[in-house]
Amino acid sequence: MAHLVALTVHDDPARWRAAGFAVDDGGGCQVGAVRLEITPPPDGGRTSVGGWAFAGLDGEPDALDGLPTGVGARPSGPPRVHPNGVTSLDHVVVTTPDLQRTVTSFEAAGLVALRERPTEAAGRPMRQVFLRPGEAIIEVVGPPEPSGAGRSRFFGLAFTVRDLAAAAELLGDDLGQPKEAVQPGRRIATVRSSAGLGVPVALMSPEPAG
Repeated sequence: MAHLVALTVHDDPARWRAAGFAVDDGGGCQVGAVRLEITPPPDGGRTSVGGWAFAGLDGEPDALDGLPTGVGARPSGPPRVHPNGVTSLDHVVVTTPDLQRTVTSFEAAGLVALRERPTEAAGRPMRQVFLRPGEAIIEVVGPPEPSGAGRSRFFGLAFTVRDLAAAAELLGDDLGQPKEAVQPGRRIATVRSSAGLGVPVALMSPEPAG
């Protein structure tokens, strides 16, 4: 079974530390079962999620529908304690102009689509497909019908925190107002641009007990 084990984030590590993530001097940031490697963008590059790594992918591809992909090992040792209360990476959002093409590419590498649901973005109908390679979920978002031949892209990250109210107190005005999440019994808040993170980030309350 494939497991998502690492993400490369091209951004300023100091900004992530200021947002309450425990980032070491080399840019490493262990979040539950996934390690983030946070490094400044290459010369002339933009802040972004630059790629990901899996353990157990079929065929060990170097890209999944255009998304840079590597091979990694599942982490060992105790989980990192983060000042903002983050305990795990809840999900990675991927956008695509061709949902079926992207999901087919993922499934060919051994990832399994679990469910699909309708949604909308900016008033337009969209669909979401969810996959769960290990602890974190991959949420793929695209139009009901293909809208072009462009590649898929990383959009943003959502993290689970022990206590969303405590995270809001720590981040202050840098965290948006919590609201009900799509997942029943959970709440979500978006980290605002004032925090200086170059990647869209949201924080979520834990899954309800039971």
